[in-house]
Amino acid sequence: ASVVLFYLYLTINRCSSPVFAVSEKMLKLTGLVGSFRLASQSSLRNFASAPEMIKFEVVGQAKNVALITLNRPKALNALCNQLMNELRETLLRLDADKSIGAIVITGSDRAFAAGADIKEMKDREFSSTFSSRFLEDWCAVSEVNKPVIAAVNGFALGGGCELALMCDIIYAGDKAQFGQPEINIGTIPGAGGTQRWARSAGKSVAMEVCLTGERMGAQEAKEVGIVSKVFPADECVPAAIKLGEKIAAQSPLIVQMAKEGVNRAFETTLREGLNAERRLFHATFATKDRKEGMTAFAEKRKPAWKSE
Repeated sequence: ASVVLFYLYLTINRCSSPVFAVSEKMLKLTGLVGSFRLASQSSLRNFASAPEMIKFEVVGQAKNVALITLNRPKALNALCNQLMNELRETLLRLDADKSIGAIVITGSDRAFAAGADIKEMKDREFSSTFSSRFLEDWCAVSEVNKPVIAAVNGFALGGGCELALMCDIIYAGDKAQFGQPEINIGTIPGAGGTQRWARSAGKSVAMEVCLTGERMGAQEAKEVGIVSKVFPADECVPAAIKLGEKIAAQSPLIVQMAKEGVNRAFETTLREGLNAERRLFHATFATKDRKEGMTAFAEKRKPAWKSE
């Protein structure tokens, strides 16, 4: 049995999944996944003291929304490898924590994130950059199953703008500025800037932003479809938390299915998206939460979700 388990471990470990995911698969094989999740959930409550470049806290009246704050104030939250590693690890833990229904990512009043850390990148060479698939692991936000909301104040430029665009919803303070200034330093966006701008705002806007490096204010970003809502700066984070609470009050299972449906619209053709949506809709009829939701509606009461 131990030989088989070791073979399965090697098979799992060949994939590119993070260590956390591999560990969970291994624990499922040994029947220990339940205790591991309980341990990870309890450790989350004390996780805020571990990272150096992000802050973490559980917020909202029901304590079911996670607030992650980027915390490199002297560097205007420039995205270095350490910060992004800490963010990725935190997101993996939160995605496995059943008590968390939504995640909010924010920065400071002055900067959500002013870009990638240029000092860390300036001496990189092509061979190592290409062979290491540099920036591929920065896209952890877009792989999270739970809804992620960006609360953007100040600068969201370069990698910082790309980080915001990876989130499912963007709320912006009225002084926020978005842009892809990479063209000004002889490179282009590398973490989704050319792709997500084009899909959200259209080819013309994406070309203008990426080819000029010019910044876009919060209101204009809302008009072109990058931002969902604009608030006075001091109301942006509280509004994002309130939105997170509203989402977290829904069935976590159905929320995840709805998020998958919208992402299909963003990433595939209309025909493929419609087919995926129909199948996801059909799948809700296999859940206890769909039956509970419709029954509660008919009985004029609040549903009691089980995420089953």
